[in-house]
Amino acid sequence: MGSILSLPWFDFTVSGVVIGSIYALMAVGLALIFGVANLINFAHGAVFTVGAYVGWVCAVALGLPLWATVPLVALGGGLVGAGIEYIAIRPLNRQSRIAPLLATIGVGLILDQIVHILFGANPRALPVPMPGWRVSVGQGSIGPIDITIFVTAVIAAAALYAFLFRTRLGMAVRATAQDEDAAKQMGVNIHAVNMAVFAIAGALGAIAGLLVGIYYNAIDPNTSFQIMLKGMVAIVIGGMANVPGAIGGGVILGLIESYGIALFGASYRNLFAFAVLLLMLLVKPNGLFAKGREREAEPMTGTFVIQSMPVRPPGWLLALGVAAAALVPLAGQPYLTQVMTNAFLYALAAISLTLIAGTVGLVSIGHAALLAIGAYASALLTIAGLPVALGLVAAAAITALLGTALAYPAFRLRGHYVAIGTLAIGEIVSLVILNWTSLTNGSMGVFGIPPLTLFGVDFFSTNPSYWLVLGLVVVFALLQTRLLSSHLGRTWRAIREDTVAAETYGVGSNYYKGLAYGFAGFTAGLAGAVTAHQFSYINFDTFNLLTSVLILTIVILGGLGNVTGAIVAAVLVAGLPEMFRVLAEYRMLFYGAALLLLIRFRPRGLLGSG
Repeated sequence: MGSILSLPWFDFTVSGVVIGSIYALMAVGLALIFGVANLINFAHGAVFTVGAYVGWVCAVALGLPLWATVPLVALGGGLVGAGIEYIAIRPLNRQSRIAPLLATIGVGLILDQIVHILFGANPRALPVPMPGWRVSVGQGSIGPIDITIFVTAVIAAAALYAFLFRTRLGMAVRATAQDEDAAKQMGVNIHAVNMAVFAIAGALGAIAGLLVGIYYNAIDPNTSFQIMLKGMVAIVIGGMANVPGAIGGGVILGLIESYGIALFGASYRNLFAFAVLLLMLLVKPNGLFAKGREREAEPMTGTFVIQSMPVRPPGWLLALGVAAAALVPLAGQPYLTQVMTNAFLYALAAISLTLIAGTVGLVSIGHAALLAIGAYASALLTIAGLPVALGLVAAAAITALLGTALAYPAFRLRGHYVAIGTLAIGEIVSLVILNWTSLTNGSMGVFGIPPLTLFGVDFFSTNPSYWLVLGLVVVFALLQTRLLSSHLGRTWRAIREDTVAAETYGVGSNYYKGLAYGFAGFTAGLAGAVTAHQFSYINFDTFNLLTSVLILTIVILGGLGNVTGAIVAAVLVAGLPEMFRVLAEYRMLFYGAALLLLIRFRPRGLLGSG
């Protein structure tokens, strides 16, 4: 107890308030967009990164002072935000909320990749000259950086308040947030309002990027996703569309992280954030500062999923395709065979996600967590002495049980909260793997994983491994197709279309969602386990957010709920880019553009939604 009391709590409080001020800037932008457009902007973190690098160009490359850098950063972020609204959001205003949400994921990937191409993947120093004095307060102190960041955040918040309550456009923004239809009838230009909101949010996010760079004296092109999630946690704490609540939520999150670091260490910082996020979604999803009845969450499927009848290839064509795929190793091209093996592993994961997201309607953005659970379970069990064959089955079963248990709290959520909840679950799994060093070896990962040897037969060489994975894809595709054509499949689709109506007829929606998640978890866990034995090494970052986004892109390309489409899309998305390794630097740019174009021009996927 004495050691805890002796910690410099004032310094931790100052640090929490400073970082919380930055989170608040991110959260205010997200809350504004959600209030007006009813949308979670997953590209907001990328705008943060763009702002950090615009600040680097101004402060370092051009040598401009801070007072001139901040307005230019805000201008750059505002232009990017307005561009996101015009290119990715406005064309989708007639589609359900899942469409623009997924479009912002694609835009975020594109922006992040452009930053990587222009500035490289390594962090850069952002030295901003500051006086060296510090003011002592009790056992702690406050420095000029702390004051600068806090004052900048306060000025930005005051400017936003003045805009919202002292300008005609600001009043139009508030009117649109309260009732969009009534605002239209009063002559409000909704497009202009949306663009203004995205521009303001972009400016605030860009300033936050600059302030983080000043605080840590460095900027990193790989931080956009994490900082976007911090802003998301803040608005969940404060209230999704509550701007003052977003400010309070950002400060609260900053203090929670700072005090958590003081007590448990820096490696647990993000775990605290996502644990708070999941807790808030379950206990008080409307936020701590919500007033009145919040806007009802919309279903994330509906018209986006079933705009056309799915294409059903005849049985002979499917059999011909399987036969042709089985002959790939006979071409004598080991590299091609390995590429197709990886593509079919993605197909196995996509089959599992298309059941959850397409058939049941639970849009999961953290699906890679299931692969990670399966990979680690099989790796640890087989290293401990369990035969590989039993390890694969046991890992798949563990993933089914554990994945369903982790996702169960999200079954009661609706709308955007489902996507946020599954994203939080995915990050929590990754962070638990990172911090549970006694079991997972932490950041060092697990190595020396036994090769694929099943019942005395070696499957670790290129050709046998390929045939094994192809066989698994065929078996699980047939099994899932049979399930979808059964009474169980019809029940899943009924839950997707109208959960309330299904429950009125006596359908236990959580029970059937659990069945779907269990089957999908078994399939995804098996895919992760096979991947682990193929690579012989895994770590907490092997199955990350980009893996989840890639699997989601595959599912949308093939058609949500379409098993055959998931397999075809996996070959196209995961296989074809490998044929052009010279363009590997632009791979994520390709994925982001593909996702954006699909949502815009072919939301039903190549083979239609199931």
